[in-house]
Amino acid sequence: MARLSPARKVALSLLSERRRRDGRVRELLRTSEAMETLDARDRALASRLALGATSAEGTLDEVLKRYVKRPSSLEPRVRDALRLATFEALYLDTPASAVVSQGVELARHASSHVAGLANAVLRKVVAEARPQVAEARLRVEDGGADVADLTLVSGLPRWLVTRVLEARGAEAARSLALSQLEPAPVYVTGNRAKHDDAETLSLLEEAGLRPQPTDLPGAFELGAPSGLASSGLVSNVDVVVSDLAAQTVAHRAAPKPGMRVLEVGQGRGTKSILLENEAQVAGGFAHIEAVDSEPFKVKVASRRMQTAGLANHVACHALDARLLSSSDVPNALKGPFDLVFIDAPCSGTGTMRRHPEIPWSLDEAALTDKGSLPELQRQILDAAATRVAAGGRLLYATCSVLPEENEQVIEAFLASEAGKQFVVVPQTEEAPYLQTIPQRGGCDGHFCAVLQKAIEHG
Repeated sequence: MARLSPARKVALSLLSERRRRDGRVRELLRTSEAMETLDARDRALASRLALGATSAEGTLDEVLKRYVKRPSSLEPRVRDALRLATFEALYLDTPASAVVSQGVELARHASSHVAGLANAVLRKVVAEARPQVAEARLRVEDGGADVADLTLVSGLPRWLVTRVLEARGAEAARSLALSQLEPAPVYVTGNRAKHDDAETLSLLEEAGLRPQPTDLPGAFELGAPSGLASSGLVSNVDVVVSDLAAQTVAHRAAPKPGMRVLEVGQGRGTKSILLENEAQVAGGFAHIEAVDSEPFKVKVASRRMQTAGLANHVACHALDARLLSSSDVPNALKGPFDLVFIDAPCSGTGTMRRHPEIPWSLDEAALTDKGSLPELQRQILDAAATRVAAGGRLLYATCSVLPEENEQVIEAFLASEAGKQFVVVPQTEEAPYLQTIPQRGGCDGHFCAVLQKAIEHG
């Protein structure tokens, strides 16, 4: 009898805990005491298994339905074990014999009565389904863009793959599919309120994180990111973890020292720090009034600004951004603002490899029905636009790859009475907006539109 590896045992416990608590697997990975007992190699495997099995959950269940007569009758923990083993069989290069033997031990660990079932199912998975995924991947890597292949390679829902393919084209759909189940790069930047870029580089090197400069000034990709949490650099806000595309969006905002900035959708304050970083490149601090609809996040952001040394420059407010056009908002939030930066609530389809719960929890109707995300985004945009000063800029950003949340929201706004005061500031010679697509070994999917308000005359 084979012995269940520690990495797979921990991955099963994480997947089961996520199901019981309806939690987020990445958060569980960060707080797991069991993960701390693993060496670096096993931590990487446990993370890959838990994240991947979550991200491809629906696809894995479709495969298992072929080989399990009554999948609904499986105990939840047994289903967790079979999902993990099936993910490893389909998407990792583990030898087939090890996949089967370790998968059987996973199932046995979940329930002592299902080892025979697991053995039969997993033998069929590696004999039949595994070659199908491998062949689909080869076709996609060779330039194919068949929806069935893209769906199988990515583990994503078919409707979502179809939507990306139709909206963004074959190259973008291939990039998304091939990157979805791969580990995402870790990018950081320094907090310029504490350190210049050279000092940040030195801190990262001293922590053994193997930083590599990127094309964006002050941004680094970490070659050995596993020690980042224990280094204290994040908790002390010496550095900020942020995808390269998200940092690029803040770079496009480029607030100047002394500017009055309204930040909408502050979250935990990462973009606040990035925006202040950009102002400091030009010689000083901007004055940011930041709002978020969740009081808990506002408290977290307030504490983070204190730790970051930015409390005198960034004020945090709990407010539904749809109310920004009201006369009842606090005086600090009344216009005009030189820059209004909207980090809009969105589907997160550009960051699914970092947030693996998104693909199979996202409802297609959320993009089209009344009360949908695009409707909310437009309401926020309409309200926030009223606070832009004449000649000021309005920046709208999401971490989505879907046009319904991006350019279609902007174009509907520009066609409205309020939008007629604004013009688009092109982001490149070829494109009015910035839209990135997730890439293997590269950035996530982010969107950015920059609009400028006309200067009033007379």
